[in-house]
Amino acid sequence: MHLTAKEDIEAPMDKVFAALTDFETIERQALRRGVEVRRTDSIAEVAPGMSWNTRFKFRGKSRDADIKLRECYEPERLVFHTKVGGLEAETRIEMVALSRARTRVNIDSELQPKTLSARLLVQSLKLAKGGIDKRFRKRIALFAKDLENRLRAQG
Repeated sequence: MHLTAKEDIEAPMDKVFAALTDFETIERQALRRGVEVRRTDSIAEVAPGMSWNTRFKFRGKSRDADIKLRECYEPERLVFHTKVGGLEAETRIEMVALSRARTRVNIDSELQPKTLSARLLVQSLKLAKGGIDKRFRKRIALFAKDLENRLRAQG
């Protein structure tokens, strides 16, 4: 299953990339939303190999997700690989400078089931694809707006 979204942010591309790789801030935001987050690597700078273990509730059950930064090409691309049970996802975040002060962020996520239960989950998601797409885009739009506001506040 494929999910895509794109948002324009009123900020230079290098600042958007820096905000998207400010993982400490992102970890704190996740904690405020009830997601347990734990770094599982010892890499000091933003680089492939960074990894996290998270725990969150989905459909009434506690789920564990392992997230790994696979690629990092500053300032234009990040690629994450996520495993949640029998489901794997590859998420690409690409930035394109539209002007000096405006950046387009493209997010592309591909879900791949690896077990029968994951296939059943993805199949049920596909049946509700219109609603899932809409919620995904709305969530990305909210994230982009929050990011833009944070960057504006920083000056």
